[in-house]
Amino acid sequence: MTADLWQDLLDCLDLTALDTHTFEGRSQQLDYRRLFGGQVLAQFARAATLAVEGKDLKSLHTQFLREGRTGEPVRYEADVPQQGRTFATVRLTARQEHGVIAVASAILHVWEDGPQRQSTAPPPALPGPERVVELGLLPWESRAASDLDTAGAQPPVHELWTRVPQAPRSAAPALVAYATDLTLIGTALRPVAGVTQADAGTAFTSAVTSHTVWFHRPFDSGQWLLLRQHSPLAAHGRCFGRGDVLSEQGLLVASYAQEALLRFT
Repeated sequence: MTADLWQDLLDCLDLTALDTHTFEGRSQQLDYRRLFGGQVLAQFARAATLAVEGKDLKSLHTQFLREGRTGEPVRYEADVPQQGRTFATVRLTARQEHGVIAVASAILHVWEDGPQRQSTAPPPALPGPERVVELGLLPWESRAASDLDTAGAQPPVHELWTRVPQAPRSAAPALVAYATDLTLIGTALRPVAGVTQADAGTAFTSAVTSHTVWFHRPFDSGQWLLLRQHSPLAAHGRCFGRGDVLSEQGLLVASYAQEALLRFT
């Protein structure tokens, strides 16, 4: 983990309240061609929880409308059309100087007791330190038993273990949402022989158009989480992928899905 990048991400999540339902977050200091969508997801998550007190994020449904600019802050406008004793809905708009870059709908909920059931395959053993994966946009340790990028065609599945450093519980959903935006397009590319994420801009063009995260259980950062993902479809210039986030003990804590533009040149 690069301490400077980790602190930079935490600083981005420390949104400034301009008024009751308007917040501003600075952008990450990354050497990246455009504003990383994971940053917008994470800041949407924080803005939703700031707009509604006393409830936790249950789901975040985001549409990316235009490319965001690096090095420029993002203003988040929140509207709360519904708030009850246990549920609340927040509509969010992300703006930069050139216009709206994304919109989102967040649902918040008070965690309740009740019967629990889960039907998921248990996670495999955590890979050893020799399987560390360097993902430049993730400022913490990640491991994978198999490579995301391969020369030959492989099934469109990938399992990534990642360990977000200890952070306040209020920031945990935002940090997980950030991580879910990174490798689904790469998973969709695995069946394409000779093409990997490194070929972006030459062999193909890609951009996330929509992304949804559902949070099933409260959880703390500082533990290993498994991002188990699968891309069942790539067609008509788009790809689709989905994933589950499980704790090392096998608890399903979140799920996510993403559609993206994927055009081959």
